[in-house]
Amino acid sequence: MRGQSHAGRALLDVRRLAAIDMYGRHGSTRRRRLILAEFVLAAIDVPLLGLAMFLAASSALPALLGAYLIGVGLNYVPLALHAISMSRASRLDAELADVDVPAELKQHAARQPFIGIPMLVLVLGTAQVAVR
Repeated sequence: MRGQSHAGRALLDVRRLAAIDMYGRHGSTRRRRLILAEFVLAAIDVPLLGLAMFLAASSALPALLGAYLIGVGLNYVPLALHAISMSRASRLDAELADVDVPAELKQHAARQPFIGIPMLVLVLGTAQVAVR
């Protein structure tokens, strides 16, 4: 899977981030399923944990941590939706047909921390779907 790299694209292409994470180095079915499960579970469990912490908080720090977890967990919603749409190998392969996967993997680690910025991936993912 070689071709165009991420150059010239948005700072964070949420669909591409999900695709590269699902594909990994070799594009195995096992990895695709594990990443799909990770995204779906994180989209559900992390916001619920944050909500529980927020509601049970008796001071500002636990409430802020709960709110942070809600925002970070919501970042997994567009990743999970993209992963579901690319869960079949043929769809993932089509998504990465013109991509230099090894080059993208090198940049992948630099893009991962964006998931830790509450609501950023959710907002970017929503905006990118609206433009497509």
